[in-house]
Amino acid sequence: MALASSVFPLPLFKSNSDLYRLFSTKKGFNLGFQKLKTRRLHRTKVVVHFAMFSENPLIGDLIATAFSGGVALSMLRLWEETAKRGVFDQKTNRKLVHISIGLVFMLCWPMFSSGQQGAILAAFIPGLNIIKMLLLGLGIWKDNATVKSMSRFGDHRELLKGPLYYAFSITYACAIYWRYSPISIGLICNLCAGDGIADIVGRRFGKQKLPYNKNKSFAGSIAMAAAGFLASLGFLHYFSLLGYIQVSSKTVLGFLFMSLAAALVESHPLSSELDDNLTVPLTSVLVGSLVL
Repeated sequence: MALASSVFPLPLFKSNSDLYRLFSTKKGFNLGFQKLKTRRLHRTKVVVHFAMFSENPLIGDLIATAFSGGVALSMLRLWEETAKRGVFDQKTNRKLVHISIGLVFMLCWPMFSSGQQGAILAAFIPGLNIIKMLLLGLGIWKDNATVKSMSRFGDHRELLKGPLYYAFSITYACAIYWRYSPISIGLICNLCAGDGIADIVGRRFGKQKLPYNKNKSFAGSIAMAAAGFLASLGFLHYFSLLGYIQVSSKTVLGFLFMSLAAALVESHPLSSELDDNLTVPLTSVLVGSLVL
């Protein structure tokens, strides 16, 4: 909410009563710290509209698309610069890209209108990245900074695997599940926060390896499950404050199962052969569909 309110002025709310209902109750102002109750959320159906022109959702969605795309592009440029300047080692820089892009993009979802139009236009942003990964991976487009920031060994053909799967997974979550489904939250959080943190923690503290995979560690797998789960809870709270999704013990438990399953699959040797940017999203969708 702090991010959204700092970017958009208060008149962008559909009415002043929307803003009042979000931050107040019969007992006074809660400022978001009062515990949310599912029944109250369902009863009041508090929905805050971030579309810049509520009377013309298409224009609002186009502006939201441009803004979100600008944010994503700025993040990519930032990590390209750190890669060129050698601020971080190659693997760490690549994982920082991996962690940040999807999560920052998901923070922008409330700017779009409700319904399929908002979901499709939002999905257009990572969808463009699919095309970019194909052009770079096939060698049609040359961009050494992007290749260096997203690949393990600086080979442009690597972008046809992990980075391509990454862009496709976020596009799929956005277009199919959107901000009303906990599956989209769990998928992106396990893919970005979980998988990204697992690699960073595993390389630094993963001395004790897993018995079935010497390339993975207990520390990395535990970090992945914890990071994916905590990030999922954070975004659940974020979207519930805006009235898009309801908080329940079933959802929280479902996120836990999704993160544990994603961490287990990511640690399997087969996941390394196929690419965990593919296996982690597939696992999240499958388990999420079963438990949520």
